[in-house]
Amino acid sequence: MFIGLGVADLCYFTAFGVTIFALPLYVTGPVGGGDALAGLAFGAFALSAFVLRPFVGRLSDIHGRRPFLVGGALLAATSVAALGLTENIVVIVAFRLLAGVAEAAFFVAGFAALADVAPPARLGEALSYNSLGLYLGIALGPPLGEILVHTYGFGLAWAGAATLAVLAAGLCLIVGETRAWPPTDGEVPHLIHRPALPILVGFLASLLAMGGFLAFASLYGVHVGLANASLSLLVYGGVVVVCRIAFARVPDRLPPLTLGAAALGAIAAGLLLAAAWPSPPGLILGAAVAAVGVAFSTPAFFSAIFATAEPSQRGAASGTASAAIDIGLGLGPIGFGLVASRYGMPWAIGFGAAIAAAGALWTLTLQQRATLSMPRTH
Repeated sequence: MFIGLGVADLCYFTAFGVTIFALPLYVTGPVGGGDALAGLAFGAFALSAFVLRPFVGRLSDIHGRRPFLVGGALLAATSVAALGLTENIVVIVAFRLLAGVAEAAFFVAGFAALADVAPPARLGEALSYNSLGLYLGIALGPPLGEILVHTYGFGLAWAGAATLAVLAAGLCLIVGETRAWPPTDGEVPHLIHRPALPILVGFLASLLAMGGFLAFASLYGVHVGLANASLSLLVYGGVVVVCRIAFARVPDRLPPLTLGAAALGAIAAGLLLAAAWPSPPGLILGAAVAAVGVAFSTPAFFSAIFATAEPSQRGAASGTASAAIDIGLGLGPIGFGLVASRYGMPWAIGFGAAIAAAGALWTLTLQQRATLSMPRTH
């Protein structure tokens, strides 16, 4: 089951990676929009995903994970294939909203399924390995998108991404159902897992910063004269993958909030480097440093969040936690686009660094509070 989930994630997020590269260029190219519209089109999916994630989380606790994994992947295939049918920005945004429905279903059910099958003492390690599918997809998807766009055009890029999403749906059918703990009789269903909310502030900071960077990395690469515009994304994904493999057990050996704060600090340092040194080496090195932080941020924060949830609350916890992903991947690109259109792209990247630094300070504060609240032994 664990391996099947990982491969399904790889297919799904490779399709997402193709969109990371192709969509901003599609909007600023054939569609004729500017940077702000590129950010809007990329981030629009987060609105519908944000609204639906808590509902998907709770429903997956009741009805199981598989219907949402399969349905989400098929909806993703539909939404990306449909991009080839229009150059109207309003219609593109509508299809991106449909992609948000898919994202809510697949992502929430996927993380809940992972928590179902992973031993509690090795959850951080399981998150590290499982997320390889996500980050390999982000690493491999943009170069694949670049090849397809430059060789065959945007239409085949959308078709290729849709095919990968359909393959993810088939793999989820094979994996089967993972939920083993349905809600007990009389349990009050909660859409929001409230104990996770303070932790989500730090997690959200990492997502706002990196969501904006991912959306504009290819355009920033063109801006600084990078020969292959997708190279920074390939380096970013590659560094995350290497760190997740080499240091998979670290999240289970360190306090998750301490690790999360350190991860945010690395993200801030990497983005600041890319902003202060607007050149191909600066962008590549900055992406690599930020990727080190991202390698540890998701396992750290999800470990902290799932530690607050009972088995029958994992879907709700996953839905609540992943709602931060929608906000980050949605508002991050929009915010970066607004800053870039007014002050230029280096300032937009610097804006992301400031957000990550603020998140690091907040997370350190949470860790200090948790330490002070622990009972002392004599």
